[in-house]
Amino acid sequence: MQTFERLESQVRGYSRSFPRVLNRAVGSSIFDEAGGEYIDFFAGAGVMSYGHNNPALKAPLLEYLASDGITHSLDMATVAKRDFLLAFEEIVLRPRNLDYLVQFPGPGGSNAVESALKLARRATGRSGVVSFTSGFHGMTIGALAASGNHRARAAAGIPLGNVVPMPYDGFLGPDVDSLDVLERYLESGHSGVDLPAAFILETVQAEGGVNVASVHWLRGIERLAREYGIVLVVDDVQVGCGRCGPFFSFEESGIVPDLVCLSKALSGFGLPMAVTLVRPELDVLLPGEHNGTFRGLNLAFVTAAAALEHYWRTPELTQRVWAAGAIVAERFAAIATAHPELVAAARGRGLIHGLELGVAGMGTAVSQEAFENGLMIETAGPGNRVLKLLPPLTISTADLVRGLDILEAAVEAVAARELNPPPRLVDGLAA
Repeated sequence: MQTFERLESQVRGYSRSFPRVLNRAVGSSIFDEAGGEYIDFFAGAGVMSYGHNNPALKAPLLEYLASDGITHSLDMATVAKRDFLLAFEEIVLRPRNLDYLVQFPGPGGSNAVESALKLARRATGRSGVVSFTSGFHGMTIGALAASGNHRARAAAGIPLGNVVPMPYDGFLGPDVDSLDVLERYLESGHSGVDLPAAFILETVQAEGGVNVASVHWLRGIERLAREYGIVLVVDDVQVGCGRCGPFFSFEESGIVPDLVCLSKALSGFGLPMAVTLVRPELDVLLPGEHNGTFRGLNLAFVTAAAALEHYWRTPELTQRVWAAGAIVAERFAAIATAHPELVAAARGRGLIHGLELGVAGMGTAVSQEAFENGLMIETAGPGNRVLKLLPPLTISTADLVRGLDILEAAVEAVAARELNPPPRLVDGLAA
């Protein structure tokens, strides 16, 4: 690791959490240069949803490269882009009766969010945006303004304005419906909150600690958006593309957003790619008013189209995600129940689950312990107290269970080491 410590900026983060020089990856396993194997419950922060070096995606990519297919094209028309657009229309949009245009805003999720906010503001003529507590939408200035993480916001170095945070579902506790709070702010002429251009939300807040919005809350947000003429933006960058089971995370709620942001797993192969899905009447930016040099990475179009063809023509992957998610939910609930001293709680949907450890420092300690024993899992939420499970959607049951075993053992080891509870006394004697 000395080379990275000597030559790379100190802003690097994940290499500190997982201090090994990684060399190779196949399926749901990553290998370091010394041959050590790690079951991947991280999946590149949700990028590698179809596993590492998936042969169904690698073969068409290698064939495209061997044929001298164009790799970079800005926003010009190419065969690879056309193939992706047609596959996306046929396999994703039409079966769901969704009428969206596809904008290619740049290579990452922040690019998709920035273009969505720009579209909402231009279409409505209003500048304000309502975001939600614990949300995360990216590290560029506009996306960061809509994010809740104090440490990330502080690094901006400037005031982050034109965004008002409102309580996410459950943020104010089980006895308060945050929809009522938001509606009161909107309807009152004395709240100090101007009518916003957009609501932006994640149906499951990944970086915020795996906070899952209820169907009731999501439908209520959509109702308010329609009633007040507010553009509804769903950031599906981390929890879309099958992470929750269906292709879009919002499908089960029955809502239809005005704008949808996709990235991370979209290319299927770890190649940079993002899109903003736009309701046609909101496609108001003129040619060139949102652009970027790397809007057209054709290699990503090739693998994205291959992923759609291979995994999304049938409901098999969705069913597989639900089945795997049920295994995780059961194991996480059991771990939480077994450790009341950790004030533990479990939650999630599909193949994104969080195990919250209410004792400060425990999440990070368990992640480090698990890594030393062959499992890569990151933390999320306030104080990094939530262990966030995010494996490839294609992970085998055997690998999933093996990883859960490592995680459970890590929780046991850290709890015993860090908390070291005193022996239980019975009649004045150690039991």
